[in-house]
Amino acid sequence: MYLSELQLKEIINISNGKRVGSIIDVVIGSDGMISKLIVEEKIGRKFLSSNKEDKDILWNQIVKIGDDIILVDLND
Repeated sequence: MYLSELQLKEIINISNGKRVGSIIDVVIGSDGMISKLIVEEKIGRKFLSSNKEDKDILWNQIVKIGDDIILVDLND
């Protein structure tokens, strides 16, 4: 799977059912494996809001990568 394919998937937090955000980057560890996803999450619900914050999702927080969705367990 390519990074561009991952970036098209919607990320859903299974602990509260909310959308998390969009993948903007990945971090690769010294072993060559993805260690975490960098996600840009939108803060607030205002239309055209520029309030954005980056969130790290560790690889072990990913529950399932499906055809359209990535399920994560963030327990916020």
